[in-house]
Formats: sequence, C-alpha cells, structure tokens
Amino acid sequence: MRYELTDLRLFQAIAEAHSLAGGANAAHITASAASYRLKNLEHALGIPLFVRSPRGMDLTPAGEMLLSHVRELLQGIERMHAEVGQFASGLKGHIRLLANSSSLNGFIIPSVSRFLAAHPEVNIDLEERASQAIVAAVTAHEADIGILANELTDEASATGVRAVRYAVDELVLAVPAGHPLARESSVRFGAALGFDFVCMSRNSSNFLFLKDMAQRAGRQPNVRLHAHGFEAVLSLAEAGVGIALVPRSVASDAIRAGRVVAVALDEPWAVRELNLVTRADGKLPGFAAAFVQFLLSDPRVAITREPSSTASG
Repeated sequence: MRYELTDLRLFQAIAEAHSLAGGANAAHITASAASYRLKNLEHALGIPLFVRSPRGMDLTPAGEMLLSHVRELLQGIERMHAEVGQFASGLKGHIRLLANSSSLNGFIIPSVSRFLAAHPEVNIDLEERASQAIVAAVTAHEADIGILANELTDEASATGVRAVRYAVDELVLAVPAGHPLARESSVRFGAALGFDFVCMSRNSSNFLFLKDMAQRAGRQPNVRLHAHGFEAVLSLAEAGVGIALVPRSVASDAIRAGRVVAVALDEPWAVRELNLVTRADGKLPGFAAAFVQFLLSDPRVAITREPSSTASG
C-alpha cells in the first residue's frame, strides 16, 4: 500500500471542494495530475473513494471514513510542527474558525485583527455559519474552533465538544429616532412584527434566527430589503426604511452616535450566551490554543461575562 501525504491532502481538498478541478486548484496542481494521484490512492486502498453525481464528486462510505482519519492525521502533523516550532521564534499555522453572525460582527473581528497583527505567520479561515451547524462541523474536524449562541451543557457531552462561556450579548431592535417604537423601553417581538424590517442576507444566521422566531410567534416578517452587512442594515434603519433585529454589541457605536435607538425585547431569547467550542479531546496545535486564549481574554469580550455587566458590547 503505497501513497504519499500529498495524496491525502489532495483527497481532502477534492472532498471539501466536491470536485476534482476544485481540489486540484486548492492543491496547486493540474486536474490531470490530481486525477492520476486520486486513482493511485484508490488503487493503493483497493476501494473507490468518490462517486460522480450532478452535484460533483461525492464521497463513498469508505471515503467518508477516510476523510475523518485524514483530517485527524493532518491535524496531528500540524500539532507536531507547532510543538517543534516552539523552539523557533514565532507561531506558524492555519486556524479554521466558524462563528454565528452575532459573535462574528460583535466581538470576533476586532480580536482576530489584533491576533493576526501580532502573529504574522498564522492564517485564519473565518466563516459564518448558523449556530446549530457549528457543533457538528467542529466534531467532524471541519473547523478547529466554533463560536455560537446556545446553551451547550448537555449537547457538548453528547456530541464530543468542549464548550466554554465566551461572551454575553443582547438582541435589540434598532429603530430610527422618530419611529413609534422609539418611545418604548421594551416590547414583545410579536408587536414589532407589525412593522417593516430590514435584514441581513437570506442565508445569514441573523436572518434565519429572526425568521424562526417570527414563525414561532405565528407571523412572517415583512422584509423590505436584505443587505450584506450589519453596517448597511443599520444605515437603512437610520434612514427609516425598516427596523432591524441586531446584537447590541454590533449596534453600540450607532446607538451612542444617536443614529438609531435601541429598543429592548421582552423575550427570554433576547439575551444570548455565546459559547466557544473545540473538540472534547482538546487536541489543538499550540498556535490555535494560543488563539483560543486570546479570544477569551480580550477585555472587551471578558467584561460581558461579569455578573454585573449588561450586554452593551
């Protein structure tokens, strides 16, 4: 059974791209070379790893099992390099981080910026995902770290992830100063659904959460416009196009500047616990473990975890 580490890296790239061409591009080789290496790997293992479908390249059951082992193997090699690299100056490595939109825009981006500036030899893949998809992705080795809004005590023990409290935030309604809701200190979400909304993109975790809460209230939100980014949503709310459901941490600058008024929601789900999850085995490369500690110790984040603190961002 002869194959190289390069073949396993290519196999992972094809699996994640769902295409031979995409995997070849990620591995910086030609499609013909990728095809040759894949055939060599399948021959060495004695079993097909992919089937072609209208969606591209799908893994066979054997391929799914191999992908799990390959991810663990490559991460082990990365940990080895990181630990050996401690004898040299600086950190080296690649971190995959998934986060829901609230934590991503309210807390993570400033922390990531400072970490990358201090550690130029570390790269970070940062992707937004809905909270309910993040635990499964971390468990499946698709990400090293996840940050999501959820109570995870029972789920963590059941799914093999380790969860720590990351931050506390609050969802509020951002409304223009002259809006009827601006005079209210707090409202029920059902009452807000009588007004037009401006929202994040249809695939964003923020909009999917709003839509789910509206459905639970037996309503459908009237969305006048979907925007790509909270700043655009806040600008639209300021202009009176509609009201917006946003994390207070994201809207804090606009609120302080008087661009919008924050109206609290009298709902149990409005105050959100943000949790940081890693795999339960705790096997993170040194640079990734350092990044986790950096995220948790950021003063702007840490202060929200204090009992006397409100989620003001």
